[in-house]
Amino acid sequence: MQITSLRVGYLVHAYRQAPWRIQRQWMGAFLLGVLGIAMVSSLYLDVTAQAAISGREIQGLSSDIAAIQQQNGDLQTRLAEATSNASMERRAEDLGYEPVDPTTMEYIIVPGYEPPQAKILAGAPALRPSAPSIPPEYTQSLIEWLQDVLRPAPSLSLSGASQ
Repeated sequence: MQITSLRVGYLVHAYRQAPWRIQRQWMGAFLLGVLGIAMVSSLYLDVTAQAAISGREIQGLSSDIAAIQQQNGDLQTRLAEATSNASMERRAEDLGYEPVDPTTMEYIIVPGYEPPQAKILAGAPALRPSAPSIPPEYTQSLIEWLQDVLRPAPSLSLSGASQ
């Protein structure tokens, strides 16, 4: 018994880890955990930074859209002022035009001239009724379907005529 316990004690002592190896393993596991947390944190930071940059770009584009819409509104207002009746009359008078009296106007008739016809007044092509867009299977009632299913198929004789 003494020899067996001595052998077991020797084997346990031979395979026992040295304290510095155990500390190295724990330190390695701890550093591996810290490295994993650092990688996850850096990935989270990268995704968050990209989202923030995209958000700022969207805000910048939204402000650009608002500025362009404001400019568009200003241009439409200026166009409306420039084409108003009072502005057009004033510009025509500045260019030397005068209002015309309808009783003093002369009309010239040009033989053979036909004014162009507006395309909207041209006749529309004749419309043909289209085929029904719903297949007959969907318009058949349940009773009609049962009649079709229960109706016996017509039998054909070899002579070609029914007897």
